Amino acid sequence: MREIPIWEKSNLTLEETAAYSGIGVNKLRAITDKNDCDFVLWVGTKRLIKRRKFDEYIEKSYSI
Repeated sequence: MREIPIWEKSNLTLEETAAYSGIGVNKLRAITDKNDCDFVLWVGTKRLIKRRKFDEYIEKSYSI
């Protein structure tokens, strides 16, 4: 089975997002715990990050 590169995936785990963005897993958990977070996708209790929306969020943010 071939592994898909992170930049081609549409949804990322917290660990993949941390490697992709350089933001720590704990900070990502804190950001995605907020109710108004529009780039998190909950699959049961699993938290996935919508990569494109996350990229937009990072581009608009001044600081995290």
